[in-house]
Amino acid sequence: MFKKLHSNRDPGVTVYSELKKEFAVYFGKAGNCAQSATTRYPRLLYGAMVGIIILSLLLSFTVFNKPPVVDKSKVNKEVRPLSDGFDRILRTGAALKETMAIKKQVDSLTAKKLLNHSDSIGLEKALDRLQQLNNPIILTK
Repeated sequence: MFKKLHSNRDPGVTVYSELKKEFAVYFGKAGNCAQSATTRYPRLLYGAMVGIIILSLLLSFTVFNKPPVVDKSKVNKEVRPLSDGFDRILRTGAALKETMAIKKQVDSLTAKKLLNHSDSIGLEKALDRLQQLNNPIILTK
């Protein structure tokens, strides 16, 4: 299993050298043809390169230019991360205060043994408001 294999291959013969030997004629002809074309028509070649660069610029700024995606909810809003963060903290604090007040109201209503019609309506409104506070829907104009 661990027996060393010996090869009779010539170390100078590689895949690259064999491919080079086989296709050297074609690469030589292509190189000669390209060299003669560049020496014969240098201005045409230079003009073609400049034209391709200009065409590439035009296409990149017109056809292939994708317009940026605009978030319509943030179109007229100014980005102020510091004050927006404080506003969010203040809103959360106010919602927490209101939640605690509603909790006290609900606790006092549920402590009663018998609820009248106005107590039932108050309890229902308090629970609806609590649900609104827990699932805020932000409306943007």
